[in-house]
Amino acid sequence: MMPAHETYDVIVAGAGAGGMTAAAVAAAEGLRVLVIEKTAFVGGTTAWSGGMVWIPANAKMKEAGLSDSVTDAVQYLSNTVPEPANAGLRAAFLARGPEAVAYLEANTQVRLQPVKAYPDYYPERLGATSGGRVLEPVAFDGTRLGAAFARLRPPLPELTLFGGMMLNRLDIPHLRQVGKSLRSTLRAARLVSEYMLQRLRSPRGTTLHLGNALAARLYASLLARQVEILFSADVEDLSMQGERVGGVVIRHGARNRLIAARRGVVLATGGFSHDATLRKRFFPSAAGLVSATATSVTGDGLRLAATTGAALNTDATSPAYWVPASLFRRADGSRGVFPHTVTDRAKPGVIAVNAAGRRFVNEALSYHEFVLAMLRDGNGEPDLPFYLVCDRPFLWSYGLGRIKPFTRSVRRYVASGELIEAPDVGELAAKIGIKPTTLSATIADYNEGAREGRDPEFGRGSTIYQRHLGDPSRKPNPCVAPILRGPFFAMRIYPADLGTAIGMKVDAQARVLREDGTPVAGLYACGNDMASIMNGNCPGPGITLGPALTFGYIAGRHLAEGSVATTLGAAKASV
Repeated sequence: MMPAHETYDVIVAGAGAGGMTAAAVAAAEGLRVLVIEKTAFVGGTTAWSGGMVWIPANAKMKEAGLSDSVTDAVQYLSNTVPEPANAGLRAAFLARGPEAVAYLEANTQVRLQPVKAYPDYYPERLGATSGGRVLEPVAFDGTRLGAAFARLRPPLPELTLFGGMMLNRLDIPHLRQVGKSLRSTLRAARLVSEYMLQRLRSPRGTTLHLGNALAARLYASLLARQVEILFSADVEDLSMQGERVGGVVIRHGARNRLIAARRGVVLATGGFSHDATLRKRFFPSAAGLVSATATSVTGDGLRLAATTGAALNTDATSPAYWVPASLFRRADGSRGVFPHTVTDRAKPGVIAVNAAGRRFVNEALSYHEFVLAMLRDGNGEPDLPFYLVCDRPFLWSYGLGRIKPFTRSVRRYVASGELIEAPDVGELAAKIGIKPTTLSATIADYNEGAREGRDPEFGRGSTIYQRHLGDPSRKPNPCVAPILRGPFFAMRIYPADLGTAIGMKVDAQARVLREDGTPVAGLYACGNDMASIMNGNCPGPGITLGPALTFGYIAGRHLAEGSVATTLGAAKASV
């Protein structure tokens, strides 16, 4: 279906969280908006994510009785993002993030709630909080989308149960207590019953959580404002009116078409995680080619902006946000990438080892820090193997990667090579190419302290963030237990990215900048097309979605504030 009009006020390229936010805000301000999405679905990588949104000093914290202040947030960021680059954008984010949340809740279908207990990733540093800076989407009923539900990108199947049942964070502990606790058993029975009823009407569960709920709420907001969305279309070029971006050239089907934008164009195509050329240019060689992002993220926005003389901010501590990932093949033959964010690494009874069979990291650190340790240990060498190693009791209680807890038979995972199994540690070491005496010594050294709940080598479980990810029933340390009972298992993990940090330079109004610091009139960027305000540092959960929503909001509001003439005049004055 082609757009109904040849001219719009605003055109947004990309239907992820940042792009849909910009579109929803512009539409709420009365502008005619077109969203162009290259795939058949809205949601981007957001639809696969945990959906967490990091907004310090937000009003919902105060409502929940949690304290925070911009002063504390500034102090925390100064201790976790020490580089001066993008300081002005971080200030804009802190100032306008709470404003963005309030606006979205008042004018769109977005509803967020505070996660009261979710510490910042470096809780020992000044200005950190133990919870509340993280907001999560309120569950959403997918049937409210009607037939458009089919256009919402489904969550990763490996993160659902029974072929499409989504869970929120609070459901998971109850599922682990099924058969042990009457309350948990009844809750699980209710969830499964509701899911089975939903499947009578839908190909998957319609109670949406996490990033899928956030994407659905933004999508519902666009539908409510009659925002047009053009699917399966590529933006081939930007149309220039002198020095101003005045529209886009799209390819939809077999022909190109020019569509004009009176106010401007927003680039929100998700970064460049799946562009091999840009990865080779910016990523360390040891990072390889594995990405946990949507495969459509191929640097489209960056290439479009380059034609206008836009500048890239390459001055980042890390070019991406990292996560360890395991690889597998689905039944349909497609390659699966499972991000090991919070479900297994910090639980008691698993260790990570390098190619030599030695531990190299505190396994309970944030996923970003974990992969930084992988890259340091690899010393720039590509394709060096790393493994998670555990025993049968761990695998049964917590699962590993996409293998869920209480899986009775792991035969198919072993047969595919995804999981390596052996009756003893020595044979396991031989199967993964490690010297048996080394791996045996590594586990013996770990077990010596683990029997008493200690980790002398790396201090696992030493912060409230690490303990938050552990098993609270394990005493005295929720992150540490010995590895004792065979069979023993190993799973290879790879350094993967969750999104790129290098992107376009923008100003506090989300306008794309040239190398000389002047804005490209009519061109905006948000999400991962915009350079990360954190410079590749990862101070907490949701530090990509928080800025994506904030600067999407800022772009939408700025586009609505003035006429084309005003925009042109401001651009000329800045030059």
